[in-house]
Amino acid sequence: MSSKDDIRMRVWRELLKKGVALPPFPIYGRIPNFKGAEEAALRLRAVEEYSKAEVVLCNPDSPQRPVREIVLRDGKVLVVATPRLSRGFVAIEGPKDPAYASTIRGFMELGRPVKPGDYEIDVFVAGSVAVDLEGYRLGKGTGYSDIEFKLWSSVGSITDETLRVTTVHDL
Repeated sequence: MSSKDDIRMRVWRELLKKGVALPPFPIYGRIPNFKGAEEAALRLRAVEEYSKAEVVLCNPDSPQRPVREIVLRDGKVLVVATPRLSRGFVAIEGPKDPAYASTIRGFMELGRPVKPGDYEIDVFVAGSVAVDLEGYRLGKGTGYSDIEFKLWSSVGSITDETLRVTTVHDL
């Protein structure tokens, strides 16, 4: 087992042990959902770059659903990677029901297909299992977030000016 795998296992076990893990279960092999994901998402509003942002690219994982809802409620364009990039990316603007539109079912139904290069991304939201104090993140180990980032940065839609954020439980 690699040290990355050791870290993932330790985080997943701690979330379960402390009783802060939320569905979907099992959390092993996933970006884990957690109690406090809503509060973590609300912290974005205090970030100046987010306030000025027009377009946010977010991952489809459960703990980032509150981020997606806030983005939509704040009137920003939400670009979402479809699960496992099965249908690429979709964009949602001004939905009548931001709570529904922020769910996988909602954005798959309401989102319109887009491709890297269609938007300039102001904020990139990645799912993470763990993040160190310097901001380096560790995902679930499948590489989807890295692929999403690379696809949009390779066409100039993500630049050095793009804010990169994640939400994780503060274990």
